[in-house]
Amino acid sequence: MAVAIAVTRERREGETRCAVTPETVKKLIALGASVTVEAGTGLGAAIPDSEYTAAGASVKPDTRAVLEGADLVLKVRGPTAQEVSAMKHGAVVVAMLDAYREKDTVAAMSGANVTSFAMEFVPRITRAQVMDALSSQANLAGYRAVIEGAYAYGKGFPMMMTAAGTVAPAKVFVMGVGVAGLQAIATARRLGAVVTATDVRPATKEQVESLGAKFLAVEDEEFRNAQTAGGYAKPMSPEYQAKQAALTGEHIKKQDIVITTALIPGRAAPVLVSAEQVASMKPGSVLIDLAVEAGGNVAGSKPGEVVTTANGVSIVGYTNLPGRIPSDASALYAKNLVAFTGLLIKDGALAVDLEDEILKASAVTHAGAVVHEGVRG
Repeated sequence: MAVAIAVTRERREGETRCAVTPETVKKLIALGASVTVEAGTGLGAAIPDSEYTAAGASVKPDTRAVLEGADLVLKVRGPTAQEVSAMKHGAVVVAMLDAYREKDTVAAMSGANVTSFAMEFVPRITRAQVMDALSSQANLAGYRAVIEGAYAYGKGFPMMMTAAGTVAPAKVFVMGVGVAGLQAIATARRLGAVVTATDVRPATKEQVESLGAKFLAVEDEEFRNAQTAGGYAKPMSPEYQAKQAALTGEHIKKQDIVITTALIPGRAAPVLVSAEQVASMKPGSVLIDLAVEAGGNVAGSKPGEVVTTANGVSIVGYTNLPGRIPSDASALYAKNLVAFTGLLIKDGALAVDLEDEILKASAVTHAGAVVHEGVRG
């Protein structure tokens, strides 16, 4: 009997993405699964129900009917309490669970004996690259951050030479050079801006310069050892933060657009731009805070809002930037899920092997318990 995969409509506020596309429905069926999709699942990404049906999925209008008997539930965001209550015991959920913060969702799944995997915990190893949802979504977030910055900024990006005079290029400063930061640099450069960037990880300097931007950092001994084995930034000492803040503070005063992207897994986002630094910026300048949902990199940023300061600076705190490009974001995420699902279905049957290094690292709940050490603690 085929593995029954269920995909429900996303119910988190502002979530426009979906977990499967018609293309990936076909791939899931090829793995030996049947796919049932809730009506309206793809509307935010411009995918009508008829395209799912044409791809071989069954479309049902009722959430409980979709989840009834499902072996595997695929989602973008974690399930609601009502969805968890409709799942059978032993069902498997794969989603971006935001497990450090969504404690109630984790507890509900554990209590319902649901096995869950968080796509944000997929390890950054070569074998798992095709499953790396954090990277696929951050790439789009970095691009969209520049587009939002260009929209909020009242001037053009490139240098323009006209008969009436010359328009100076915009100055863009990217703080945090992960996947999102690198895409923001590349996009701002394509639009003609003068771009600088900073990060505490020394390996990013070469990446920044390869994209035609200038790197800015206090390059001392702590800086040279500021990266974990997994490629993430380590928390920096107060002394280093003070030195870096002094350097970047003078730089920020001269910038037109500042994009902040710094996140530390399981912890609040570090404040990179202080209230004093915001106050030092020119009227009409723009800050885009990609870490706003994790506490924010910019003092004064508010989730889902654009804050205009007393000195005329706009702080853009839009959440879920990938969701502002829902079609592409859904297509990439759905492919991440297909690759992950390939680890769970063997010979047409559901087979959860927690000895597999990818599954072990990304498991959050199993057999009625929270099994991820970081979440459990």
